Amino acid sequence: MSRVSPGERNLTPPQIAEQFGVAVEKVIAWIRSGELAALNLANRGCHRPRYSVTPDALDAFKRSRQVIPHSGAPTRRVRRKPAGNVREYF
Repeated sequence: MSRVSPGERNLTPPQIAEQFGVAVEKVIAWIRSGELAALNLANRGCHRPRYSVTPDALDAFKRSRQVIPHSGAPTRRVRRKPAGNVREYF
């Protein structure tokens, strides 16, 4: 039987929530929406899911959420002029 290193083990929603600094309910919402692939390891008769996320699925999720910087010149935000009868207090 081969041994699995700790970095290659499947993770549970509470472990992922701690890693990302979010609530467990948020991780479960990602799983239910299909954004994060997971296995349900609960018995068939059990109504409560027992999710397990593979390291590959977590890596794919991270890649899908990665912020890609905008390439090109920075844009200036142009402030709109207020309408004729609007008074601004800032």
